[in-house]
Amino acid sequence: MTKPARSAFSPLSYPAYRIIWISTLFANLGSLIQNVGAGWMMTSLTASHDMIALVQASTTLPIMLLAIPAGAMADNYDRRKVMLVSQSFMAVVSAALAAAAWAGLLTPWSLLCFTFLLGLGTALHLPSWQASVRDLVPREDLASAVTLNAMSFNMMRSLGPAIGGLVVAWAGPSAAFAINAISYLALIWALWVWKKPVEEKNLPGERLGSAIAVGLRYVMLSPNLIRIMTRGFIFGIAAVVLLALLPAVTRDLLKASAEVYGILLGAFGVGAIFGALASPRLRQHFRIETIIAGSFVAFAVGVTLLGLSHSVATAIPGLMIAGLAWVMALSLFNVSAQLATPRWVVGRVIAIYQTATFGGMAFGSWLWGAVSEVWGPVAALLLAALFMLGGALWGRFFPMPEFSEVDLDPANSFHAPALRLNLKARSGPIMVMLDWEIPSERTEDFLKEMAERRRVRLRDGARQWSLMRDLENPDIWVEAYHVPTWDEYIRHNQRRTRNDAVNFERLLALHKGPGRPVVHRMIERRAVTSHDDLPIIERPKTL
Repeated sequence: MTKPARSAFSPLSYPAYRIIWISTLFANLGSLIQNVGAGWMMTSLTASHDMIALVQASTTLPIMLLAIPAGAMADNYDRRKVMLVSQSFMAVVSAALAAAAWAGLLTPWSLLCFTFLLGLGTALHLPSWQASVRDLVPREDLASAVTLNAMSFNMMRSLGPAIGGLVVAWAGPSAAFAINAISYLALIWALWVWKKPVEEKNLPGERLGSAIAVGLRYVMLSPNLIRIMTRGFIFGIAAVVLLALLPAVTRDLLKASAEVYGILLGAFGVGAIFGALASPRLRQHFRIETIIAGSFVAFAVGVTLLGLSHSVATAIPGLMIAGLAWVMALSLFNVSAQLATPRWVVGRVIAIYQTATFGGMAFGSWLWGAVSEVWGPVAALLLAALFMLGGALWGRFFPMPEFSEVDLDPANSFHAPALRLNLKARSGPIMVMLDWEIPSERTEDFLKEMAERRRVRLRDGARQWSLMRDLENPDIWVEAYHVPTWDEYIRHNQRRTRNDAVNFERLLALHKGPGRPVVHRMIERRAVTSHDDLPIIERPKTL
């Protein structure tokens, strides 16, 4: 049975999304022109394939390093302000890069430093932007919105590199860098005028270290997210070979110029546009794993065609196939991660996904650059194609999850109890115990539900979870866990989703006690000093 069709362009009916999406087109155009300038300038500064491939690595490595802290910021600060800061930072860096190139001050390593700084700005921006998509469109249009975001980049990929090649050929790389600096202004303006709904929060933001730990714990206790991110990492390693080595392929194999390099990147972008347009229709008829595995195989075919090409005419079809596979795979990874994640942690989950995927790309850029340096770019492309086929085979054993239909909206069923002790927000540690009364014939069902409850508790921030049974009254079970502070106890309960509440309702159905389980909330206090708590060891008497 096919699912109801959603238009690939339906998210554009929402004004705020439409304005930001159009502004992003200009920012993407500038970034792609800048990428052509940086990649081609490196070929003029050095003949080393390693250094040429490191241009791509210097852009993706910062996303791997900074994405998780940026994701924590996206969940704890105003995402609109975070994006404004990141876009302004990149505009300044691009202007400085243009000035350095115009003055003839760039070296291979200083060029890598500038591209690294631009990568830092991108790393800060992406989690906040991708988490904000859920503020701009409803759930049913989220998949189309994420695909449209990829499409906007690839629409410009079909134009930007060609324009970038012309700019570099006629005016030099400094002009490409200057155009990039100007391109950020449209998006800065769109973010400035966006009237984002103010989220009411009754708790202070989490500390950065704690927020990162909570995000990592959430992913580690979510099997579906582990599968998505592992697959993204594998794809990133192999797929980056094309972008990392295309400048060297253009110069050394095709014996072509910067204009041709831009045209080849444009062909990749055209293929990506077709992938974005085809993705909604394919999702109606095929499982997610089928589309992902097909994308791996298609990319391997495209890279193989490029590696065996001896002319621009034969290279273009391979690049178009690879571009189609690229956007279908990455957009499905992104959407799958978002739909499997509740609102309170989505920024961190997206950031961890990006760390995995772009970490794979950073490693792949180095790996294929080293292989190309020793055995040449053709060998590197063909080995990457084999690696990509292995990624398709991986799905036979660890398939991608289907889009989650569970309700991950907040349950909003928790009400903080009235306390007789005057606690501060940072008071703690807090121990919580729930008394369950379970008939012996329901024990097996109870333990099965408690296994799921343990995973949810730990995933949402609980520590030292345990389940105990009364020796004198075996029908009594005590669920116990710790949280560091009273604030964290409130936060832990507010993270519960409607889907989590289903597990609690099943447990209540097994409980035979009068009313709901009794909850004991206690703050730990040391009754004796740490000195008095130690065993006393008398010194031996000497004669």
